[in-house]
Amino acid sequence: MDAPHALTALDRRVAGCRACPRLVAWREEVARTKRAAFADWTYWGRPVPGFGPPDARLLIVGLAPAAHGGNRTGRMFTGDRSGDVLYQALYDVGLASQPTSVSADDGLVLHGVRVTAPVHCAPPANKPTPEERDTCRPWLVQELRLLRPTLRAVVVLGAFGWQAALPALSEAGWPVPRPRPAFAHGARVPLDGLDLFGCFHVSQRNTFTGRLTPEMLREVLRTAAAAAGLP
Repeated sequence: MDAPHALTALDRRVAGCRACPRLVAWREEVARTKRAAFADWTYWGRPVPGFGPPDARLLIVGLAPAAHGGNRTGRMFTGDRSGDVLYQALYDVGLASQPTSVSADDGLVLHGVRVTAPVHCAPPANKPTPEERDTCRPWLVQELRLLRPTLRAVVVLGAFGWQAALPALSEAGWPVPRPRPAFAHGARVPLDGLDLFGCFHVSQRNTFTGRLTPEMLREVLRTAAAAAGLP
């Protein structure tokens, strides 16, 4: 199976996963009860697969879908304020076709970039457990292996994603230094043919307090895009 079809098949398998009982119960309960502002939506209510082209040169790794964001729309970082910040920045640096991401059919196209997460289900309080992270890791490992022919840079948003990405990169075949490098905003770790970057997560807590500003995010994305050979 060629890479595009293999990645599409992987995304379908991800969307059907029921491996973590707590996450299955939560995502489906949220999809039933909804939020008043989205009462007319039919929630996705399943694991959210990665989003972006199968020949991406840059991968962005977040944390997990938001209960009323990706869990509602079925697309990573779509329909919530964290996504508003991320996709605006991607648009600003020329990596997205539009600055907004509101639904899975809104026409958004990413240029050489794919967005994924180490946990594919919306967790209660946005906090997956270490066990849930580890249970979900094989999906990220498979995604990395399929992207490997073209992948040249990875941006990890936040310490949780960093802790999940390092072992996944190792399992996917990249030599990760020991001891494993610590997360920091602006961190850059060269691996075998791939540069790994750390960036504060685009959470409301970080963006509202100014811990992560739009320019800080754009700078990391510009540097990673250059490392990936993207215009």
